[in-house]
Amino acid sequence: MINIKEEIAKAIAASVNLDEKELVNYIEIPPNSDLGDFAFPCFKLAKELKKAPPIIANEIKENITIDTKILEKIEIQGGYLNFYINKQTLAKEVLTEVDNKKEKYGSVNVGKGKNLVIEYSSPNIAKPFHIGHLRSTVIGGALYKINSFLGYNTIGINYLGDWGLQFGKVMAGLELWKSEYNLEENTIDAILKIYIRFNKEEKENPEMTDLARKAFKKLEDGDEEAKKTWEWLRSLSLENYEKTYNLLNAKFDSYNGEAYYNDKMDPIVEELKQKKLLVESQGAQVVDLEEFGMPPCIVITSAGTTIYATRDITALLDRIKTYNFEKMIYVVGSEQKLHFSQIFKVVELMGYGDYVKRCKHVPFGLVVDKDGEKIGSRKGNSVSLEDILNEAIEKVKNIINEKNPDLEDKDEVARKVGVGAIIFNDLSNSRIKDEIFDWDMLLNFQGETGPYIQYIYVRTKSVLSKAGYVPNIKDVDFSKITEKEAMNIIKLLYSFSDVVIQSAEKNEPSIVSRYLIDLAQSFSNYYNEYHIITDEKTLQDARLYLTYAVGTVLKTGAELLGMEMPERM
Repeated sequence: MINIKEEIAKAIAASVNLDEKELVNYIEIPPNSDLGDFAFPCFKLAKELKKAPPIIANEIKENITIDTKILEKIEIQGGYLNFYINKQTLAKEVLTEVDNKKEKYGSVNVGKGKNLVIEYSSPNIAKPFHIGHLRSTVIGGALYKINSFLGYNTIGINYLGDWGLQFGKVMAGLELWKSEYNLEENTIDAILKIYIRFNKEEKENPEMTDLARKAFKKLEDGDEEAKKTWEWLRSLSLENYEKTYNLLNAKFDSYNGEAYYNDKMDPIVEELKQKKLLVESQGAQVVDLEEFGMPPCIVITSAGTTIYATRDITALLDRIKTYNFEKMIYVVGSEQKLHFSQIFKVVELMGYGDYVKRCKHVPFGLVVDKDGEKIGSRKGNSVSLEDILNEAIEKVKNIINEKNPDLEDKDEVARKVGVGAIIFNDLSNSRIKDEIFDWDMLLNFQGETGPYIQYIYVRTKSVLSKAGYVPNIKDVDFSKITEKEAMNIIKLLYSFSDVVIQSAEKNEPSIVSRYLIDLAQSFSNYYNEYHIITDEKTLQDARLYLTYAVGTVLKTGAELLGMEMPERM
């Protein structure tokens, strides 16, 4: 397919004798199609060419060579050059590419032969999978799919929190109070209650922290009883999490959690000592980061135990060796910003700076309740994600029973729509914003939502089903779909690949979400304005193929976010 931005940049570069690779980044899409399909802001060249933008615009227009098969005309608006695309050519290019690639339309191989590692979800074991884990799971899952779509060999790691002091708290709490709780039924819930109780009592009695440290030290030293308890809780937790992962269609290539690195930390600590990076501070072994504007990074605590920073340093070095990655993405909440800054700096000081440059902490906002309080297990206000997903499914099922009781596969449709609504709600806004957990907001099936995109997709399928066929691309007369509403759709379809690339570069799935809303709304406008099934076969074929293309891209885009599309609603 013709890259129109590159063609425009090439033509401008030839007229002003500048690098086209730099110019292509300046080309914009005007907010109003009356101002053209693409625009070049000439003020970007004012300093280099030492001329006023309107003068530059006039000179380029006079000297540029236009391929009329690509561009119909060029106009000047202030300091902008506005380019108008040949509508018929664009329609042919886009729809022929859809025909060639089908569900792979928009994919490119920018990541071919490169490993990209993503750490996401990563819940702490011995606790239920609550709403606070949703964000990392769906953001990471979307980035996994988006980067795979761009050709990367993507490796998803569920870095389980199955080691450390928080686990010592669970073990110490079990030792103190297990007789007071029913561990035979709802085991995970009982353990959560013990964990919450321990944290509350710890605030009143600091000696509880020492109990937790001792319990964890026993585990770290290989105590058989402690190890059995750990294995039991890990297995129980994973079994519990899989129910939620199955609902979210979330999959991972590795479940190597913190415990995986227990026998790999000693050589790393020794390397830190040999490189004279470890210093003693209040009985602990730390890397002094004061000159970099950060507090010290604790590697060995005053009690002689490792800490999560020790394991994260070890994990990063192990991943460098195992995957030789092009990129390493950590999808972890924004409150861990300092932690990752410390980890990256320590690994850089160890001599692995080239790899550290390839690492990226992808932060996201919290899930908060209506009062703005963080939802988490320590305070006891956690909400089971499995319960939320099941309730969403049930609410959708009630809507189906009310509005379309004869619908086939109601349970399957309700699952796809209910889960899709929650996934899309999470990914519809910038990931850095806090997400308010509010049932009315989560399950709002009106407006710019996942169910709306699914509904428009189902509408495209319904139109094609009513017609009884998808036209052969050879039978499509592209001149029949050059009206403004059709061209709005075609231009959006044309931009799909750029949208996916931008989403990957910025680690921002909401760019894809916003695009899907725009495409769905554009098709809705077209559908309301024109009859797709008509008496004129040539016109019908063109409109039907455009409908097919919209449905194809809506489905592909939704699947990149982790949503499934129902065939009927």
